[in-house]
Amino acid sequence: MRIYIVGAGGVGNALARILARRSFFDQVTIADYDPARAEAAVAWVADKHPDVADKFSASQVDASSATAVTQELRDHNTTWVINAVEPGFVPHIFQGAFDAGVNYMDMAMSLSTPHPTDPYTTPGVMLGDWQFERQSDWEQAGLLAVVGMGVEPGLSDVFARYAQDHLFSEIDELGVRDGANLVVRNEAGEEIFAPSFSIWTTIEECLNPPLLWEKDRGWFTTAPFSEPEVFDFPDGIGPVECVNVEHEEVVLMPRWLDAKRVSFKYGLGDEFISVLKTLNTLGLDKTDPVGVRTSPGADGKRTTAQVSPRDVVAAVLPDPAVIGPRMTGKTCAGVWVTGTGTDGKPKEVYIYHTSDNEWTMANYDTQCVVWQTALGPAVALESLAKGTWSGIGVLGPEAFDAEPFLELMAKPESEGGYGQSWHTGARTE
Repeated sequence: MRIYIVGAGGVGNALARILARRSFFDQVTIADYDPARAEAAVAWVADKHPDVADKFSASQVDASSATAVTQELRDHNTTWVINAVEPGFVPHIFQGAFDAGVNYMDMAMSLSTPHPTDPYTTPGVMLGDWQFERQSDWEQAGLLAVVGMGVEPGLSDVFARYAQDHLFSEIDELGVRDGANLVVRNEAGEEIFAPSFSIWTTIEECLNPPLLWEKDRGWFTTAPFSEPEVFDFPDGIGPVECVNVEHEEVVLMPRWLDAKRVSFKYGLGDEFISVLKTLNTLGLDKTDPVGVRTSPGADGKRTTAQVSPRDVVAAVLPDPAVIGPRMTGKTCAGVWVTGTGTDGKPKEVYIYHTSDNEWTMANYDTQCVVWQTALGPAVALESLAKGTWSGIGVLGPEAFDAEPFLELMAKPESEGGYGQSWHTGARTE
């Protein structure tokens, strides 16, 4: 397996650092538009894991060009490309992989477009629609695209498949719930607003109309931040208010799993919701460039630059890839499943994985949110390399058998696993 990672940001770096402790692949290329970022990622591996340094190399790629991606993948004799950049680049990397005859994996799917006249009831273009429209092309080519294989989506989908196969005879709801008690502080020790994941992606998810699915209704949408509920997260995180957010699980799970309802709720918190609403009110969540007058030059003249408001927001906030040393707390990803157990009795269970920032920083020099996101694709790649996962076409994580994946994930590193236990527990309010 020859792996090509597009993006040397937080998740791409974390994936490389996880892979550096594995042996199932032949080569890993880390590529970025900024070659210095890719080179820094490779340098970290060479410093911490000199025994595998010859398996890692850096490259430069323009992820906005399918043609450029295709050429890069061919030049590196790639067998698997991993998309670790913002979802706006999905069509280019997805198409580039197909044209190169290379298998593909991402952690976020092609973007949605709200319904033009009824956005808070009726879906428009849904997440992943663009990719699923090309399903038959990938099947005919004998290629595999594993879409939504991060943590959420990703691990949560694997947990849902496990619940269907082993814990339930009938499922009422698959409710993905994401929460954390993470705190970021500045040099003075003061708590600051610093999202632990790409603010570009977070804005996209949280301000778009949330998507839900019900068996007797199909997919439908609601207003942002709808249906608030308090969910009591495990491992010391505690109760967090969660709200509906647009997310890939609601697109993916109904395609392969049998449930009466599928939902996704994210524990944002009052401050985060307030900031997002303000960005929306001011138009700073928009992606279309606007004309911005620059500061006067040496000649005293000003020019106009075309700038995306959302890119400006991303530029002024701390980089999620480097806030790990100033972050404390844990993040939890999982799926709350209700229905009828295999014994015929009512059943309710939360299947989850928790990531502790202190542990990920100590062991991988990476903050816990991006590390947990990178864990899923690493385990998936190894499952594919070993043949416990296989297929062709455009498939979500729940299309594969969950048991070998979860066994590999939980097995101690000393025994060839990843040492990441997952748990089941009751949900309380």
